[in-house]
Amino acid sequence: MPLVTNHLSLCFLVGLTLLCGVSFWDDISSLPNKIRIVIHFLAISILFYGLGIFHTLPWWLIIFSYIFIVGALNAYNFMDGINGITGLYSLSVLIALQYVNLQILSFTPLDFINFAILACMVFLFFNYRKRAKCFAGDIGSMAISFWIVTLLLQLMLKTNSVIWILFLMVYGVDSVCTILHRLYLRQNIFKAHRMHFYQVLTNERGMSHLGVAAGYALAQLVICAVIIECYCRYPSSIWFVGIGMLIFCCGVYLLKFKEGITD
Repeated sequence: MPLVTNHLSLCFLVGLTLLCGVSFWDDISSLPNKIRIVIHFLAISILFYGLGIFHTLPWWLIIFSYIFIVGALNAYNFMDGINGITGLYSLSVLIALQYVNLQILSFTPLDFINFAILACMVFLFFNYRKRAKCFAGDIGSMAISFWIVTLLLQLMLKTNSVIWILFLMVYGVDSVCTILHRLYLRQNIFKAHRMHFYQVLTNERGMSHLGVAAGYALAQLVICAVIIECYCRYPSSIWFVGIGMLIFCCGVYLLKFKEGITD
């Protein structure tokens, strides 16, 4: 059984505290984007140090890892817009990770995932309602995304494969495609908007917030199951399948424009 060493635990805790601290500060007193980005990079660097990434990966892959993690953290923050979506989506990813950890390849202590699952379940008890009693906010979304990213990095390092990045495919497609759409419209991507696919479904199409949140989580859980099945049974085809699912998700996103929604 692999262990989360005291060294890694400390680095994870320091990075998590930095992210939550700057998010809390930003909530009570709006911070410039430059300060938040610097803190994000600092937290990620500390995590990399704890995982030994600076000594094991080539420089170009380290740069890619920075871009991926900064993108994942901010995507989680941007996607936290309706009741239940952050908790359910995170739960689906964590369940898939725990399945891999238990049935395929042990890459982290069970409790390191179990505690995150428990936190999501408790949060959903108060959040997955028409009238939520609590919200994740920037602190909650940043915290759970940092936790999930840490687990994904552990799994990637253990398997020497980045295929597990697809465990965040649904959020990734929605976030990246929305950014590209806003850039095409020459909008400031750092300002608030209502152009994510889930926002169009709830605000423009009138779909239930809880139903959309459940749909996102279920879609990601299915994608995770396909990735796991391919990794175990058809490893030579896994990237073809992954790219195929990515193209399909992008196609689903294009339904956003079915009724001419462009801004």
